[in-house]
Amino acid sequence: MENPDVPKSSMEISSQVFSELMQLQDRGKWDEAVELVVNAGDLRARSVPYNNWYRLRRSLEIIRASGSPPSAFAVPYDEFQGGDVAKGLDYDFICLFLSGPRVDLYRAIDLRCEEMLMETEGLLSEASWLLDIGLRPSTNSATRAIGYRQAMEYLLSCREAKSCSAEGFFDFLSEFQKASRNFAKRQMTWFRNEKIYHWLDASRPMREVIDFVCSVYQEAGTRKVIVPEKLKMKKDVNNQRETYELKSYRPRNKLFIEDEDCHRVLDWVRRTQCQAVEVSRNSAL
Repeated sequence: MENPDVPKSSMEISSQVFSELMQLQDRGKWDEAVELVVNAGDLRARSVPYNNWYRLRRSLEIIRASGSPPSAFAVPYDEFQGGDVAKGLDYDFICLFLSGPRVDLYRAIDLRCEEMLMETEGLLSEASWLLDIGLRPSTNSATRAIGYRQAMEYLLSCREAKSCSAEGFFDFLSEFQKASRNFAKRQMTWFRNEKIYHWLDASRPMREVIDFVCSVYQEAGTRKVIVPEKLKMKKDVNNQRETYELKSYRPRNKLFIEDEDCHRVLDWVRRTQCQAVEVSRNSAL
């Protein structure tokens, strides 16, 4: 989430920065692009992960719009990271973070990814539309979004090859699931470092969790929040079994298991991507 104090760049600045860096991106000039941003005023650009062109573009946009690098703007709530979490806040917040065993979370994420691909009128159709209007994967916020980027890359490869296969679909599904799990992992890391949150084990009986949340709300301001041991969710993986399960984790698809399970999706891809693109090209000729 971006700091709300960072000024928004105008369409003119965004377009200029995009064009400027896209020329370098097309030629694979990452180091040159980094130095461009460094010379513009952001020394931290050298620490941007390799090939994260969005971070470079956003940094340059902020510099061009404000005259200052992103680091000049304070991150919200930084003031209580090392001390009193209530200090400096305008309201009396009680923040609860509900989670469960990481492996269970990953299983649920994998299944949700499968469900999103069962109906072609959802994610796949939207990704196809983004390609139709001339966008390419990872060129703006929408096309970088998890699911959209993988779907656009998959459909684009089908258009270019004028064919599709079950193997290609399963590779796409695997990348979609992996990206979603990694995002969840990054979210967990972020919340782990936020001292304002009390962690609850959402795998416990729902009635116990709801009763505790209600009691916290009703007693707000009267006493310090203390999470019962049975409802506490450990922030870190601290047992050998869970460590082993995470290291050896492999998806277990429930909807797309055999090649025939994706035939309906592949029929749609052939009809709307492979054949449709070929007809469009012939019509243009």
